[in-house]
Amino acid sequence: MSYLRFDKTQLVNLEYSLLREVLYTNKTGGYLNTTLVGCNTRKYHGLFVLPIEKFNMRRYILLSSLDETLIEHGSEFNLGIRCYGKNNYEPRGHKYIVDVDCDRNPVITYRVGGIVLHKSILFLHNKEQLLIKYTLEKASSDVTLRLRPFLAFREIHELTHSNENVNKGFEIVESGASFRLYDGFPNLNIQINAANDYIHTPDWYYGVVYQEEFRRGFEYKEDLFNPGFFELNLKKGQSIVVSVSTSEIKPSSLAKAYTLEEKKHQICSSYEDCLRHAARQFIVNNGNRKEVYSGYTWLGKGLRETLIALPGLTIYNDGDVSLFKSVLDSTFKIYEQQILKGSRQADAALWIFWNIQQLIRFSKDKKEVWGKYSGKLKAIITSYFNNERMGVRMDDNGLLWAKMNGVAMSWMNAYDLNGDPITGRGGYQVELNAFWYNAVAMSLEMEKAYGNDHKYLYALDDIKRKMDSSFVSVFWDEKMGYLADYVDEKGRNMFTRPNQIMACSLDFSPLSEEQKGSVMDVVRKELLTTRGIRTLSPKNPLYKEVYDGNQQSRDAAYHQGSTRVWLLSFYIDAMLRLHGASFASKAEELVDAFEEDITVHGVGSVCELYDGNPPHYPHGAISSSVAVAGLLRSKYLISLLK
Repeated sequence: MSYLRFDKTQLVNLEYSLLREVLYTNKTGGYLNTTLVGCNTRKYHGLFVLPIEKFNMRRYILLSSLDETLIEHGSEFNLGIRCYGKNNYEPRGHKYIVDVDCDRNPVITYRVGGIVLHKSILFLHNKEQLLIKYTLEKASSDVTLRLRPFLAFREIHELTHSNENVNKGFEIVESGASFRLYDGFPNLNIQINAANDYIHTPDWYYGVVYQEEFRRGFEYKEDLFNPGFFELNLKKGQSIVVSVSTSEIKPSSLAKAYTLEEKKHQICSSYEDCLRHAARQFIVNNGNRKEVYSGYTWLGKGLRETLIALPGLTIYNDGDVSLFKSVLDSTFKIYEQQILKGSRQADAALWIFWNIQQLIRFSKDKKEVWGKYSGKLKAIITSYFNNERMGVRMDDNGLLWAKMNGVAMSWMNAYDLNGDPITGRGGYQVELNAFWYNAVAMSLEMEKAYGNDHKYLYALDDIKRKMDSSFVSVFWDEKMGYLADYVDEKGRNMFTRPNQIMACSLDFSPLSEEQKGSVMDVVRKELLTTRGIRTLSPKNPLYKEVYDGNQQSRDAAYHQGSTRVWLLSFYIDAMLRLHGASFASKAEELVDAFEEDITVHGVGSVCELYDGNPPHYPHGAISSSVAVAGLLRSKYLISLLK
């Protein structure tokens, strides 16, 4: 029995099926993303979405959707579905869907009277090509299949509208047609490995509505261009393959290409299979570099998110040390300026030390790892020593002060409609200094063992000694029993937030075991949920229990109560360090709880965040790199104690 499978009783209920999305990628930044029934509800949805080199690798939706119509004995049955307003769907092809199977790739089964049609979609890995296979499983006579493409040719964050600049023409290619709506774009070639006719009837379809954009308070109506349609005859038992590609192909090769590609795609038959498959989709090839997408479909790439996710996507996924090193080496090149000179992300470069610790934890070869990366790590430490990073200074107490007017310099970086940080946290940030202490202490230990730079050793030792006392005196509140979230000119901010977990979960910490236990007890009582760690305690008057509404409402809740899955892995790490095997069963329970959501929101993956209050509805990016990575890392840590 399939693991990721949905039947007719679920699919005909649009309140159910439109909230569940499928996502597949080609591992070079391209993707297909839509709902279970093929109705696009976001501006980010599309069947064929690619990064285009000429446009600085920004992602563009070329093919928005492809409507199928079955024609038998003069009667037409349109299998497509689009929204044109509240409860106004036309056509309503979802009523013909009887089964959707997503175990390997989307396989949709339609039943129209005595006709049964299977549709299977594959996005080829490392190619700009989509294959759709249609099989006429049952029919009392030959059936005509009509395919009508809807084109957008626009960037994923924008919407398109009817205009006079569109190129309404086409070119004939072997067994198909080619389209290019605007100059500068690649051609979109649609070819079929069976005799077909292309009928050119260029027209705009006006006012397509994306309900999720309406709900989120964004522009939500779009016009889509339809150049015409393809028609071909299908016999009972016959299969045909449609290719959507930026290159012309040989239609005679499509059946073999489909079979070979299908064998490459992993079958997801369990929760863990889904996590591992999702993890692989975040790492993309960009020329000779490997990069990490933060989340699909609208999140891009970033230094901090890459470093938070990387160990879980690689070494804690399938033990791939080589892939870990390849991505990390690319990260040094891509983000060199941010790593060495800083950016608005005050802590981002310090996550590299945590990454190296994960590599050492997995590979056990400290000397080899230190030999490879010590020069880069020393350069990062020195940049903090010498106050070379924008908005960050090292004070006489050894701690880092991070503050820039109007800038949120931590990962809690949401802004209000006026452009002001909602959670600015300028000053001594607890997690920044926890990572700083960890980096200094780690470097000191490794330099003593494998280095000979005595001046550097002296500086490291001096900073560590200062922080051994200053960290606790600045952040620790004996009466409250936990750490200040940040300290500025006004004093300690004692909002109960998850950032203090880092001081308990990193390899090196200035806290005593008793202090760690007290911190984690507060986190457990106020921040832990069944769907991750809250970003703010419900006891705080600023707490937002639901992440929903327009952009202003969502931004206000983004770090003011909504949970984060990725923080759970640091909570579990800290608790396992404190309690050992006695906490393993509870940790496993926390991780496995997300299996309930593997068919919700993003099918086969884990989303970016959840509401802070039960029932903890999912929100944000349907597939989050840091969330998936955090769960895989947690599973690995738990397995060490079983």
